[in-house]
Amino acid sequence: MTQRQKSDQGTAQESQERAVTRGTAPTPARAEPRSAALVSEHGKTEIAEAVVAKIAGMAAREIPGVQEMGKGMARRWGAVMAKAPGAGGDPTVTQGVSVEVGERQAAVDLDIVTFYGQSIVDVTQAVRSNVIDRIQGMTGLEVTEVNIFVGDLHIEGEEEDQPSRVE
Repeated sequence: MTQRQKSDQGTAQESQERAVTRGTAPTPARAEPRSAALVSEHGKTEIAEAVVAKIAGMAAREIPGVQEMGKGMARRWGAVMAKAPGAGGDPTVTQGVSVEVGERQAAVDLDIVTFYGQSIVDVTQAVRSNVIDRIQGMTGLEVTEVNIFVGDLHIEGEEEDQPSRVE
């Protein structure tokens, strides 16, 4: 190891030690993260994972290129349930959304269906940006990542009963 590498390694370790001393070092993840705690001198605010998931789901659906959310069977089951009497008109807001919430950070996974002809890159960038903006703006949590899985393309005029997978 060169003298420069030893110096850089020492500097990084010293920075981490100072952060631990000041209490600004990253806290280890809890065994089962269920809510986020935002602590101030006047009290603590906890935000449930379900709340963050709803914000993420609604934010993703605000983007015009998102046709549906969720994976195959879950999406079809949601569509069937939405047509049932008394079930309401819309599938659940959190369908296709998975979140992990820590004390100050959140990570989001989304499963979406886009429209054929739309730029998947543009749609996913817009979804990612909107989800981050909404979650951070509404909760104060730092969004560390938004992973998006595009599992299907919707082709206009195609029957909903038939899968529209492109192979």
